[in-house]
Amino acid sequence: MSAPTSASTDASASSASPPEHVLVVGTGRDFPARLRAALPGTRTTVMCQLDYLDKVQEPGANARVVGVRGDAPDEEWIALAAAAHAVDPFTRIGTFGERDQGRYAVVAEALGLPAHSPQTVTLVHDKAAMRVRLAERGVDTTASARVDDLAALRAFVRSVGGPCVVKPVSSSGSAGVTKVSGGSELTEAFELAAGSYMGLSSAGVLVEEFLTGPQFSVEAFSEGGEHVMIAVTRKYSDPATFVELGHVSPADVPADTRAGIEAYVAAVLDAVGIEFGPSHTEVVLTPAGPRVIETHVRMGGDMIPTLALEATGVDIDDCAARQTLGEKVLPGIRARLAEGSGQGCSAIWFASVAAPGTLEEVVGLEEARALPDVTEVEPTARPGTQVGALASSESRVAYARALAPTEGEAVRAAKAAATALEFRLRVRTPDIETV
Repeated sequence: MSAPTSASTDASASSASPPEHVLVVGTGRDFPARLRAALPGTRTTVMCQLDYLDKVQEPGANARVVGVRGDAPDEEWIALAAAAHAVDPFTRIGTFGERDQGRYAVVAEALGLPAHSPQTVTLVHDKAAMRVRLAERGVDTTASARVDDLAALRAFVRSVGGPCVVKPVSSSGSAGVTKVSGGSELTEAFELAAGSYMGLSSAGVLVEEFLTGPQFSVEAFSEGGEHVMIAVTRKYSDPATFVELGHVSPADVPADTRAGIEAYVAAVLDAVGIEFGPSHTEVVLTPAGPRVIETHVRMGGDMIPTLALEATGVDIDDCAARQTLGEKVLPGIRARLAEGSGQGCSAIWFASVAAPGTLEEVVGLEEARALPDVTEVEPTARPGTQVGALASSESRVAYARALAPTEGEAVRAAKAAATALEFRLRVRTPDIETV
């Protein structure tokens, strides 16, 4: 995302403006193409890690694609961006995923382009730093600590006197997350959280008190420091691994409960300094009120923007692209929400397998697609992929979506379609040591 610098939404005013040249940090998914289509004449340059060059869509449609080693220092990213900027100046900068948001922030600061500050990006990526900031601002008092060793972890769990969650300080997709109560399980939990996930090196281990209650995510959009809550989505997670198995939007909660969640999330966004763009905040509705799990300066994953679009009529991805180009989008978002143009309750449910093996075939796709209220059923793992038990969001092998008049109907339909699938695996006999 890029901070907007123009209030103009008039087509004639836009056509008279100099062409935009947007530096997209990260692969950008389909957003470079979205940017070019949203405002004719716009050019894009993509800057991403070398290992992800093959994920850049339509590379030749960009002015250039710059590849940088993932372990290169920030100074190298800045120098390469500055070299391109010197010969073909960028008018804006944006990022549309989690990876390399830190690089986006420091490059923007060096080039003098409006963007999320490095401090804000650090706060949303570093869950321990986020906890400290929220406690300082009186927003959230969840007990937590960054722990450097097993002894510190044991001491924290003893002090809380109840279940705790051990997780990487910086990660995503529920990777490396474990619920613990004490004893020998702490060693494995610490080692798991201290690992590297999703191509990100370990940033340390965080432990926090376990929050009980239903889970929700809030999709918001900000502009000029003002926040509009687009959708409150109910989230269903595996109780052992915390991997998300399903979502439905809008969540069926009383109006006062929704208002309380939205007010709390607005306070979280203010505390970490989010002033523009989409955000995705995950909360637990505890008996004492909402408490944050984590927040992000990006759209939600798991097709949540699609669920929100069907439920509310607001296209979060389109708003992100248009705001990056300088358009003010909150008035349009408010108008669409006031219209009540949603199609009903939109749900997604994910399938996984319990045993490791090589995926050979997914059976029952057409039958699942024909079930009532089901709108889409797709595998996410291709034949030949190594699959296994649920450990992170990457472990899921298929999903189903449904659209229905009520939350319960939508969830039941999506879940029925996902659980109707069969997965044929090829497995080998393990070489077991004998006694």
